[in-house]
Amino acid sequence: MSAGLEKVLQAVAGYLSGRGVPAATAWPAGPRQEREGPLVLVSLRGCRVEPSGFQNYLGESFDQEGGRWTECYGKKVRLTLGLDIYAPEKEGGDMVQSAFDALAAALLLEGPEGLDLLELSCGETARDGGSRRLRRPAQAVFSAFLWAGGDMEGGVFTDFELRGVVKQ
Repeated sequence: MSAGLEKVLQAVAGYLSGRGVPAATAWPAGPRQEREGPLVLVSLRGCRVEPSGFQNYLGESFDQEGGRWTECYGKKVRLTLGLDIYAPEKEGGDMVQSAFDALAAALLLEGPEGLDLLELSCGETARDGGSRRLRRPAQAVFSAFLWAGGDMEGGVFTDFELRGVVKQ
């Protein structure tokens, strides 16, 4: 069983890529292709967990596929995601700034499903030592729910999934 956090990173990278901001998870399973343009690398920098109900019990839900009721347990989480922007050094800082503008627009206007954006920040653009690329560190803080369904008959948990919070 996992906490579902790797799925969150993949979902955020997919969401950004779908909105014209090239993105990938920071540590992919396979080799990453070199790019001529900017790339946002999505990583987990922090996770703060808070209880969301008595003994983390959220209630019951009906499983349409299985045709039965399951119990739901979960926690509220505050995720800090690294969204570092890398771009070829020869292109200059304008490409990095344009990439951050597109990243901010994608997160501020709508955001990935199930994640409520609380903070977005970035640092200064600097040359990244050995890669001959420019790097601007950026991060976003999100609020969300991670929940797992339990088999009421067998008492077994299924895998954790991300569930959203009410957008404010």
